[in-house]
Amino acid sequence: MIRIGVPSKGRLMQDTFDWFGARGLTMRRTGNDREYAGAVEGIEGVGLVLLSAGEIPRELAAGRIHLGVTGSDLVGEHLGLDADEVQELKRLGFGHADLILAVPSVWIDVETVDDLDAAAAGFRAAHGHRLRIATKYHRLVRDFLQAQGVADYQLVDSQGATEGTVKNGTAEAIADITSSGETLRANHLRILSDGLIHSSEAVLWASRVADWTPEDRAVMARLAGMLGVPVPG
Repeated sequence: MIRIGVPSKGRLMQDTFDWFGARGLTMRRTGNDREYAGAVEGIEGVGLVLLSAGEIPRELAAGRIHLGVTGSDLVGEHLGLDADEVQELKRLGFGHADLILAVPSVWIDVETVDDLDAAAAGFRAAHGHRLRIATKYHRLVRDFLQAQGVADYQLVDSQGATEGTVKNGTAEAIADITSSGETLRANHLRILSDGLIHSSEAVLWASRVADWTPEDRAVMARLAGMLGVPVPG
């Protein structure tokens, strides 16, 4: 049976259900809101697995699910943007968000990543430690800053409200996901003019390491026709 991993709650789950539903595949949650069980109607040989969006990259890479819907930011962070374990089948047109680099609005001389690099060097000379950037996306941010030649910084982990870390004094800048930018402005933060790290959206992924039996491949060929996606290679 082909196992499809779908986010277990919120707008991303409903948008995913709607996307599949518009193509003849009805997905629904079964049981109560605390049960992560689901069902698929419209094709035989396909099962639904409800997971957190952050778990889906791991399950794809382990081969425990054949297909999965999650943000490109999460796959990039957990597996890398060029991960061999997964294949992008289709961008789904929802779940848009940008991973950006932002600094305090009062830093009027820091407009670009190059400016941040210079400010970081000055910060270390003045304070004796590296400029701190709070983020949940260590791999993506580190790769971006390395490509830009920025070295005098340290990433600090933020699993809560990242935008509040500057005000709380636990970081000097942040790298976080934003859709409208309203929360950034409310916390007196400004996105650098060239501070876009990654533009994310929901993507249908296939696992290259899952056990694709001949029966699974036959089901996938029918499913690919319904969804308008390529058969995984």
